[in-house]
Amino acid sequence: MSLPPQKASELKQIIHQQLVKMDVHGKIREVLAETIREELAPEQQQISTEDLIKALRQRGIIDDVMKELKFVTDVNEKERTSAPKPSTHMVDREPSVLKKTNIDPTRRYLYLQVLGGKAFLEHLQEPEPLPGHICSTFTLCLHFRNQRFRSKPVPCACEPDFNDGFLLEVHKDSLGDGSKMVDATSMLSICDPVHMVLIRTDTFGETTLVASYFLEWRSVLAAENGVTNVTAELLGVGTESKVSVGVLNIRLELYPHLNKTLSPEITNTQFALERQKTAEKERLFLVYAKQWWREYLQIRPTHNVRLVKIFAQDENGVNRPVCSFVRPLRAGRLLDTPRQAARFVSVLGYERAPVIGGGAGKQEQWCTLLAFLCRNKGDCEDHANLLCSLLLGFGLEAFVCVGTKAKGVPHTWVMTCGTEGTITFWESLTGHRYIHRPINPDAPPLVEQPKPLYPYRTIGCIFNHQKFLGNCQPSDAVEVCVFDLHDESKWKPMSTEAIKSVCPPGTTSSVPPFPPLCASTVDAAVTSNEIELQLRILVSEHRKDLGLSTVWDDHLSYLLSPALAAYELERTTSVSAGNEEFQDAVRRAVPEGHTFKGFPIHFVYRNARRAFATCLRSPFCEEIICCRGDQVRLAVRVRVFTYPESACAVWIMFACKYRSVL
Repeated sequence: MSLPPQKASELKQIIHQQLVKMDVHGKIREVLAETIREELAPEQQQISTEDLIKALRQRGIIDDVMKELKFVTDVNEKERTSAPKPSTHMVDREPSVLKKTNIDPTRRYLYLQVLGGKAFLEHLQEPEPLPGHICSTFTLCLHFRNQRFRSKPVPCACEPDFNDGFLLEVHKDSLGDGSKMVDATSMLSICDPVHMVLIRTDTFGETTLVASYFLEWRSVLAAENGVTNVTAELLGVGTESKVSVGVLNIRLELYPHLNKTLSPEITNTQFALERQKTAEKERLFLVYAKQWWREYLQIRPTHNVRLVKIFAQDENGVNRPVCSFVRPLRAGRLLDTPRQAARFVSVLGYERAPVIGGGAGKQEQWCTLLAFLCRNKGDCEDHANLLCSLLLGFGLEAFVCVGTKAKGVPHTWVMTCGTEGTITFWESLTGHRYIHRPINPDAPPLVEQPKPLYPYRTIGCIFNHQKFLGNCQPSDAVEVCVFDLHDESKWKPMSTEAIKSVCPPGTTSSVPPFPPLCASTVDAAVTSNEIELQLRILVSEHRKDLGLSTVWDDHLSYLLSPALAAYELERTTSVSAGNEEFQDAVRRAVPEGHTFKGFPIHFVYRNARRAFATCLRSPFCEEIICCRGDQVRLAVRVRVFTYPESACAVWIMFACKYRSVL
């Protein structure tokens, strides 16, 4: 093993500091004197290095030193010239076996252990999971300073058996000299909480958001020995945001341990000052928003029915400015183009926020980004906020639009403004794009007007992380709307400074930081094969029930692949390609006098049985699956396209060929 010279000198310095701290030199001198006095003859007053090490080992001094240096763990045997490994997620399946991870000894780490849960009363009657049986599970997702972690799934129970450890890196180069160990006072200024999201996954793979909790970790800075135990009471989400759903036992520990801890009075004073500062900023913004709204209503009394949304409730029932739900988000190497980003957002599942009881009222719940991504599904507002953030990250001028669709249904979508004045609408639920060309209501009747292709009817306001603009044109109909955002007679702006005061990047804020996107953990080829095999079994069983035999044509199945790839490419880029080759290959594979039928369908989930049931509801697909005739050959091809956050676009094509008998 070799280390770069800089790292080697840092390591030597740390070991030297530890030896001085433990007074190892003094102990060696004592052992040396004792050994010479007791074990050597008077005439032999010299001792070898081996004898000295043996004596130190016998007295346990070497073991003590190694224990104190336990945070310097083994590095790979390979030559290590790259930067230190990022924080690692450790799962302690067997507590007796110590897990090792490569960490940088010059940085501070927070080791967060989840040591079980209790009082999850909704699962009081949950039966004990049987070995080999699928059961509902809890998964805990964490985000801290651009690092994300996920616990191993544990069976749902009144006292779920969480037993996971997460190593969170606290120190960042942005705090100053990267080679300097950050102290307690500097860490006290890091006000980022640990965001914890609890997800329940049922036996069908459906996910539910159980709780979203912000853990204040800095109490460990005032704890003796740098270790503290915290009891986190998790509250429900949405309409249950005031109801306890369970308690997590958490242990926090700093590595390396602090030489000097802070007093509880100092940490509590800091927390109180931060809360006071945040509350004052939010109060001032609320006063400003009320004044802005009064001025907006004075323009036209009818403005009070327009969808001008300044605040929205998150999953915890907290009212937050809508601008705080959006900020530029860069996807690194995971997404290459804005259109690919739109495709990714569209394959995340759509689900309206659950509401208890009847009535047509829509339950409002704008989720934080971590809760949306961990659940892998959300409402149209969640999709629009994420797409707008990604488009801002790609350098576009993007806004979230709040308005209505047909029949006055409230809806949100995304708009981008080109440098040439082109206005493009992006539907976050489908990935479709529409160019907006306004209708001129004052034009003569014979003048041909553009026909809108988009589904949007009215627009009340638009916003992003820096701007909020209320529509104050005579009509809020999208088709006649002019998007000259600099004309204050058409769009009433909010103060940029007021928005900046409550929306990051700024100072103290109650708005959680955005997590980075994670690469997919789904193996596309393996998953495609599994779903295809399951569908073959389901089709064969279905035909058997109808008294029909099933013969599969593997060659024809393979020929369907280019069509599925072309469908996904078209969804992503709006460009169709490869259709000629597909048609030519099918013509060659289908003999003269035979008929070919194919039916493609698209899903965003990977449940084969659910997909098959949906396919059977289509008369075209049912006709292929239940095909009767002479020399019937069936084919099915599945192609899974993976996106960040393990989101998937699943394309399935059923086909058959048979001899036409007139």
